[in-house]
Amino acid sequence: MFDKFYPDRYVTSAYVIDFEKMYSEGVRGLIFDIDNTLVPHGAPADERAEELFARLKKIGFGCCLISNNQEPRVKMFNRNIQVDYIYNAHKPSAKNYRKAMEIMGTGPENTVFIGDQLFTDVWGAKRAGIPNILVKPIHPKEEIQIVLKRRLEKIVLHFYKKSLNR
Repeated sequence: MFDKFYPDRYVTSAYVIDFEKMYSEGVRGLIFDIDNTLVPHGAPADERAEELFARLKKIGFGCCLISNNQEPRVKMFNRNIQVDYIYNAHKPSAKNYRKAMEIMGTGPENTVFIGDQLFTDVWGAKRAGIPNILVKPIHPKEEIQIVLKRRLEKIVLHFYKKSLNR
């Protein structure tokens, strides 16, 4: 019932993922959500985010940010990161996940999406056929519509975790 929302992987943070291993396994494109995935909601890229993207580029990944936010927000985050981005993405629509892969020259077989929300990020990636990694939100302060979605996410994550123990 809830499995269409289940992430392929669930980790504590985007910053603990073994990207070198992913690259050795053939992944070439990474699509990231921004808010509460890489930095707290509305924050600029911090040193940790800047170092992560420098590392990802050095490894050889194509990277694209995909956000439901408007361009000024995404552009501000990307100022010191300098990767491709898509704003006003209408996640969970699959259209801009596909566009991100097109920009990077990758496909569902060698792209991974990383985000913090089940009903926008993970579901959109699944609809586009992209493997995905759900991360725990960085900061508890969120807009009211996200707070309400988080309550539903807790229910889905409960069943997801139960399914792992079968």
